[in-house]
Amino acid sequence: MKENMKKYLGLFVVAGLGGLVAVGVTKLIDDNNTDTFTANYMARYASLNEAGSRPDFVEVADLVTPTVVHILTTVEPTGQRGEQPSSPFDFFGFDFPEMPRNGSGSGVIISADGYIVTNNHVIEGASKIKVVLQDKREYSAELLGRDPNTDLALLRIDESNLPFAVLGNSDEVKVGQWVLAVGNPFNLTSTVTAGIVSAKGRNLNLLRDPRRPESQYSIESFIQTDAAVNPGNSGGALVSSDGKLVGINTAIASQNGQYAGYSFAVPVNLMKKIVGDLTKYGEVQRGFLGVSIQDVNSQLADKEGLKEVRGVYVAKVNPNSGADDAGIKDKDVIIKVDDKFVNSSSELQEQVGKRSPGEKVKIVVLRDNKELNFDVTLKNKDGKAELIKAEKAETNKAYDAEFETVSREERLKLKISNGVRVKRIADKSVLKKANVPVGFIITSIDKKPVATPSEVKQALEGAGDGVLIGGINPDGSKGFYGLGLK
Repeated sequence: MKENMKKYLGLFVVAGLGGLVAVGVTKLIDDNNTDTFTANYMARYASLNEAGSRPDFVEVADLVTPTVVHILTTVEPTGQRGEQPSSPFDFFGFDFPEMPRNGSGSGVIISADGYIVTNNHVIEGASKIKVVLQDKREYSAELLGRDPNTDLALLRIDESNLPFAVLGNSDEVKVGQWVLAVGNPFNLTSTVTAGIVSAKGRNLNLLRDPRRPESQYSIESFIQTDAAVNPGNSGGALVSSDGKLVGINTAIASQNGQYAGYSFAVPVNLMKKIVGDLTKYGEVQRGFLGVSIQDVNSQLADKEGLKEVRGVYVAKVNPNSGADDAGIKDKDVIIKVDDKFVNSSSELQEQVGKRSPGEKVKIVVLRDNKELNFDVTLKNKDGKAELIKAEKAETNKAYDAEFETVSREERLKLKISNGVRVKRIADKSVLKKANVPVGFIITSIDKKPVATPSEVKQALEGAGDGVLIGGINPDGSKGFYGLGLK
């Protein structure tokens, strides 16, 4: 009898802890999720096995599958015919219009009121995003923000009382533990596969792109698993045996684009940081140490006289950086970040990447084979210990179009000092009638520069019968369009 009482008491403790985790996570998104639905939903987690015991895939799959959605996208033509597949009719001189392209992927509901996380590459360039729930209900999704440097994006649909994934702790994930991958490969909805965690902290250099200067700040510290993942799984859930979300499935290791043994997921702790920043600030608030780093191997250890092959080698400390201010020097070896050991560049980037400018972190380094401690105040990429609040995309209902600011890196690349991108255009919009393409960057309206969505809105509302907008077309050429506003 006493053993049974202890057993049930343990279940109630697990249920209580699960409820506390869910309340804390959903509060990050919205304070209105502590309702009866959420309480009842969380109670279901009490029946799941504790982590480390033999997993009950049936029970976990039943609980998690409804939290994973199917995402369908439409990408409008850009006018860059050189980047589109050639048509057999081109040989005969016909100029057929380009057709919209469709794509698909997966997403994970992370709050009862419709917040959804997916991969950036699933929705990148999409003019329309449709979300299909497991029960086949369909919704148009709003893109709240995205971060190419971690390949994550945040969507929202207008619905409440949705089943949502309870977030786990990816720092506690162990190599060898069971995990399930849930997604929609090959448009096969609600597919569940199982495997084990094969490795952590994998860097595949997938997100680096010479055409995108800001990709130098990419964070790749993937959870590697042998659960089967295929095209369409991107953005889906990687969950532990106790039903907690530990990663967002992102990539596969394959030469033919199909599953070949290993897949990779963004750790959920990094996802929490990205989602929180996109929700609160409109862009990711990334903190930087300000160092150039490389992994320590036996050759480097021999060259630099290191007694142990461990940690992350500091090749260079950037002047006036947080590391420089704290006293970290070239040739130091970083071994800990806030009491967490780091043994690779990707692990260091993950731990620091979860923090914001202005935050202090404790860094332990080896210098002359002695441990030294430093309190480092992180800075942003502009070298300042402050947050940057981005102006969110704004919809101008009068003109049925949506605009967003252009990042500093893209402006530098295009050699423009200001600009506002046309993000979406409705079919009845005056921009559509004037043949303004989606992705067009407005730099001026009636020869007056514009730099924010609000300035575009004000300029259009204050105009007369028509205006002339100028800027950069998606193919990089200059463009001018006359809009009839009356």
